[in-house]
Amino acid sequence: MRLAVGSDERTHLTDFVVEELKNRGFELELYGPLNEEDIQWTDVAHKVAESVMEGLCEQGILFCWTGTGVSIAANKVPGIRAALCADAQTAEGARKWNDANVLALSLRSTSETVAKEILDAWFNASPEEEEKININKVSEIERKYSR
Repeated sequence: MRLAVGSDERTHLTDFVVEELKNRGFELELYGPLNEEDIQWTDVAHKVAESVMEGLCEQGILFCWTGTGVSIAANKVPGIRAALCADAQTAEGARKWNDANVLALSLRSTSETVAKEILDAWFNASPEEEEKININKVSEIERKYSR
């Protein structure tokens, strides 16, 4: 699987997650300081989300200080369902019930141990069939306001 990964700053956590993803066999497209680009959180979120929307990557992972900004910005891109996850249970639910395709993490509050648990939950969960009606309703809301 190809993943778009971006952050507005490079930290010990971003390096840990990138190495963890590589060790799991993912192919990565890096954005922001992870790829020597000096860009703002809004721009990195836009690039990652657009990469997923266009099908260049199947999913994305974003970081910023709280994770909130990148999740808000990414969710402005059509078809993106970014979820800010602070724990494994939230990550699992975001995949199962919301078919989230972009994971947002906080640089401030996510430890390496918790990040690994979140990644495990994110990649081991799949969208539940019975939730497709709600996922489709989210897409309908998006279309209603994009005219």
